[in-house]
Amino acid sequence: MNTIDVRGLSCPQPVMNTLEELDRAGSGTFRILADTDTSKENVIRSIASRGWIVEQTIAEGYGYVIVVAKK
Repeated sequence: MNTIDVRGLSCPQPVMNTLEELDRAGSGTFRILADTDTSKENVIRSIASRGWIVEQTIAEGYGYVIVVAKK
């Protein structure tokens, strides 16, 4: 599973970096690591608009792991 780490980035970089990686891949399963509620919510909202499905969101340590997939 591929990982996109957007921890420590200021808005709008988490969304932009995530979309860039997902657009490049086109499909697959990814773990997105985010460290703030705002990043988590913005990433989830933006990827849904591109057809990616959020399979799981896990609070982990001081952040979140968002598992997304697209066939």
